[in-house]
Amino acid sequence: MATLVGAFCVAHVPLIASRPGVADKKQLERVTEAFARIRTRMTELRIDTAIVIGDDHYTLFGPHCLPSMLIGVGDLEGPHEDWLGQKRAPIANDPALAEHIMHYGYDHGFDWAVARALTIDHSTFIPYLKIIKDLGNVKMIPVYIAAGVVPLIRPKRCVQLGEMIRDAVAAYEGDERVAIVGTGGLSHWVGAADMGKINEEFDHQMIDMVKRRDIDGMLALTDDYVLETAGNGALEYRNWLVAMGAVKEYECELLCYEPISPWVTGTAMVEFKFAA
Repeated sequence: MATLVGAFCVAHVPLIASRPGVADKKQLERVTEAFARIRTRMTELRIDTAIVIGDDHYTLFGPHCLPSMLIGVGDLEGPHEDWLGQKRAPIANDPALAEHIMHYGYDHGFDWAVARALTIDHSTFIPYLKIIKDLGNVKMIPVYIAAGVVPLIRPKRCVQLGEMIRDAVAAYEGDERVAIVGTGGLSHWVGAADMGKINEEFDHQMIDMVKRRDIDGMLALTDDYVLETAGNGALEYRNWLVAMGAVKEYECELLCYEPISPWVTGTAMVEFKFAA
């Protein structure tokens, strides 16, 4: 059977691709090193497929269609945004495992939206670019949840989604070694008057809850509190909750935290270490 053997949460700041050099040089070096450490860990864990949890920003979807949760099960390419400065190209999916997760979800109360062809945006492309692309044979399954624009998926449902993905992987008859990657956050204000502001206190509180796997504490956060305290971009902690829900117990290693104002984001990356 397939096995979930790795779990990470990473930033998906588009400026990582489009304008990395606007960041402080030392901060950029630490972020670059964190991505390199994740690539090394995926190699050590012999990952075959990475399930990457992202969220749309009115880039792929819009008022005509706002899926709560979507899985890409077929042809992939990216990035969608030309301004990322990256040539659009095909991306290898794992369609058999993706369709299995789709059907397993349907059988266990998760009504997926499904994309049989998808051009991914920066929320899943940045992890692909900085981690997966250089690993050669690692495939990617993109999952999008409504964590960027309203109506938002409920945080509790994010945890349940992570649990279902874990169980679906375990029920798969293939022998893939799988990682799950939550993306986004932490504090940032997107397209708002406070854009560029970073709330380091909030970010450290969130990282502390992630380290302790304090899911109840994270579920107790209200959207109004997060919006006021850490900006609309911080609502992406939901993506992290999916990855946390997929791992019952873990020791969390903080790979980096950098408040990078030119990137308008509190940028953090962690690894969840656990017994597979």
